[in-house]
Amino acid sequence: MKLLENIRVLDMTNVLSGPFSTMHLALLGAEVIKIENPVGGDLARILGNVPKLNKEFMGTSFLAQNANKKSLTLNLKQEEGKEIFRKLIKTADVLVENFRPDVMARLGFPYAELAKINPRLIYCAISGFGQTGPDAFKPAYDQIIQGLSGAMDVNGDERLHPLRAGFPVCDTVGGLNAAFSIMAALFHRERTGEGQFIDIALLDSIMPLMGWVAANLLIGGKPPIPMGNDNFTAAPSGTFITKNGFINIAANKQEQWEDLVDELGLPELKEDPRFKERDTRKANRKELTPLLEAKLKEKDTAYWEEVLNKRGIPSGDILSLEDALNAPQVKHREAIVTVKEEGIGDIKLFNLSAKFSKTPGSVDAPPPRLSAHTEEILTTLGYSKDDLKTLKEKGVI
Repeated sequence: MKLLENIRVLDMTNVLSGPFSTMHLALLGAEVIKIENPVGGDLARILGNVPKLNKEFMGTSFLAQNANKKSLTLNLKQEEGKEIFRKLIKTADVLVENFRPDVMARLGFPYAELAKINPRLIYCAISGFGQTGPDAFKPAYDQIIQGLSGAMDVNGDERLHPLRAGFPVCDTVGGLNAAFSIMAALFHRERTGEGQFIDIALLDSIMPLMGWVAANLLIGGKPPIPMGNDNFTAAPSGTFITKNGFINIAANKQEQWEDLVDELGLPELKEDPRFKERDTRKANRKELTPLLEAKLKEKDTAYWEEVLNKRGIPSGDILSLEDALNAPQVKHREAIVTVKEEGIGDIKLFNLSAKFSKTPGSVDAPPPRLSAHTEEILTTLGYSKDDLKTLKEKGVI
């Protein structure tokens, strides 16, 4: 049995935050119906680094987060499209959209109206700033939120600051927040029978992830200092140079610090007043790092990774993305699986990252071609082949 078996999700989302959210529901077994504009569909269908796939509306950005979903095209600006949507709402458990706050109301489908059609409906709206407030109607992309949230202020170093994260972290964590919230609302509905409205803001979603950094300011009164690859909570904890590259070392505990300098042949540093205590080490990290690197440069990263981890000092190589995706541990965890799509061939996609012992999630179907399931879904709503032909001629589907 799948965890979300018999749960129907209407996915009206585009690009990243919404599709990432509904992908998790789909991998857990929900029937996710992606409702797309008949002309082009989700913008992500033309985003990616393979022009051939973009022309087929199957861009790599779309493929990355739409496995297990169905695609229904529907023009909600036409009355026939609105009627189909009302019928779908009656059958749905969840609706997810990531439009600006006023879009669904202008289409005639605010939550209050949809709740009249289906009181058990869980409606999740994802937006940059939320449904209310002075910034609610501003347009938002991931980088805009990274800047406004303070996330770019805590990245980089004295040479490069502010600095954005190398992937759309705000969109992604907003999607995770939405998926988590939908699951919580489904649990509440199991106990009460009540649906509800969920308001997810990307800005709200990313800021708690900076909890430790923010606490130093909110409680400790100290703003962040751009530290690059160094860890602000401890020293030595960060990235260091070896004979053939770099290594991450996180000697965060006192005993790990002492074991590290013993392993490096620098036991005298344990009694050095600049480094003896945790807080003084942090204050003097610029003096400490060259002393450690002088020893680390004598041997390769692989050597230090093995001997330090064996001694209980967390250490690791810094892999290229390609090496990381092909690492033995990643393969063992089946984090990436292969699914076949007719016309493209084998596609490698991320699997559900949570491992459930009794209700495991899985990638069972490739991301759908645009409108691949329109006939199937509308037939179940009572539309005939002649009806479908007429709707297509009118541009409704």
